[in-house]
Amino acid sequence: MTALTGHAQGNTQTAVFAGGCFWCMEPPYDKLEGVTETTSGYAGGELENPSYQQVSSGRTEHLEVVRVRYNPDEVSYGKLLEVFWRNIDPLDDGGQFCDRGYQYTTAIFTQSEAQQEAAQASKQELVESGRFDQEIVTPVRQLEAFYPAEDYHQNYYDKNPIRYWYYRTSCGRDSRLEELWGEG
Repeated sequence: MTALTGHAQGNTQTAVFAGGCFWCMEPPYDKLEGVTETTSGYAGGELENPSYQQVSSGRTEHLEVVRVRYNPDEVSYGKLLEVFWRNIDPLDDGGQFCDRGYQYTTAIFTQSEAQQEAAQASKQELVESGRFDQEIVTPVRQLEAFYPAEDYHQNYYDKNPIRYWYYRTSCGRDSRLEELWGEG
């Protein structure tokens, strides 16, 4: 597959977020009005077209990411950022929840100056909110390339709901998110 780097396509734009396990980052975006597609994949490393086995080994410098295609007339990039923050632990630089290692760390990958500015402003707003007394470790990075993950990873939560919910629950994701952000 070819790396996809453009952010606009027809009446849609794309946003790319690393929030730990990509399976867990698809559902919150799929629920949003105006999101037309989510795709699990890899970004941030040098290796072209990496496989899950290569990325999960932690040696490629890629992160698990979700690419969100959305209609900006229906949902703003700012709303996508809000959903991102509420679905990660921005204080953990060693991975997310039970998934440990660089490949599971968080990042906002931007594709334009406007996205870069919005992401930086969103992060700064979170810092200044005083919600946390620890450093927000999530970086804002420029997207160089996005590589879709293998087909069996796409919409995993929908295709394998029992396995997905068992994994999500046993990983402690929801309990930590509630601790950080409250219910909802």
